[in-house]
Amino acid sequence: MASVSRAPAKPPQILVLDPPTDLKFKGPFTAVATAHLKLRNPSTRKVCFKVKSTSPRRYCVRPNSGVIEPGCTVTVAAMLQPSCCGPSQEVKHKFMVQTVFAPPDTSDLEAVWRGVNPGELMDSKLRCVFEAPTESDKLEDGLRLRKVAHPDKPGPSSCTSLKKGYTTPLPVVLLVIGAVFFGFFLGKLVL
Repeated sequence: MASVSRAPAKPPQILVLDPPTDLKFKGPFTAVATAHLKLRNPSTRKVCFKVKSTSPRRYCVRPNSGVIEPGCTVTVAAMLQPSCCGPSQEVKHKFMVQTVFAPPDTSDLEAVWRGVNPGELMDSKLRCVFEAPTESDKLEDGLRLRKVAHPDKPGPSSCTSLKKGYTTPLPVVLLVIGAVFFGFFLGKLVL
């Protein structure tokens, strides 16, 4: 009877991930859609982590690596970059959270990851789920876009302030800038 040699089993993930299996991105996908992932370290040792994606050009992940102190939690933001048509349901994007217990010196994380023993590496995979916006979400977005900036109610708006207490809608400012450039180039052509 021949003996079969098996590779050593990977250690289980030490971090507690919330959500544990799926990252949900909610549309509309014409703007940045963000999903948050909480990484909690329940151990008594520091843990180094790294977040990878199967589609790195489509996502911005912050922080994408770091060290989590014992008993602490880090929130990672995965931001799906805007596109004209959004992700199709057939897309199977995934994220992987890799972890390893931190060595005494964690000043150079790249060196830590280069020198890691594969038998000490822990990982978890999360799949991406894309949710279309509901009608109430679309209505809320429309109302948010229609809000007028009030001097007594600070908040985000699509207006640019030229003077203190005076706001001008952004398209008017762009129109003025465009007219100045047009006049400048027309003046150059005449001369």
